[in-house]
Amino acid sequence: MEREQLRERLASAAGMPKDVTMKAAVVTVLGNFEACIENYRGITEYTECLVRIQTKGGQIRLTGRHLQVEYYTNDEMKITGKIGSIEFTGKEERK
Repeated sequence: MEREQLRERLASAAGMPKDVTMKAAVVTVLGNFEACIENYRGITEYTECLVRIQTKGGQIRLTGRHLQVEYYTNDEMKITGKIGSIEFTGKEERK
């Protein structure tokens, strides 16, 4: 955990965006019908009502109706449909 805090402080001091230095997920939402997600690791579940995406920091869970992954590359994906909710769940802290 200290390592991530150090990276965050260094990124802040250098004026660099966190998505670059910490590989944090970037979620861009357009209304309730489109979401673009960058810096993800993979899709863990995909139905027309639920899309779960694994990221470095945990998971992103989109629920709704008629959800569709329009496209995905190694860096970015676009999900369309009637988005009802977006939920972020982080990794549990190590002790």
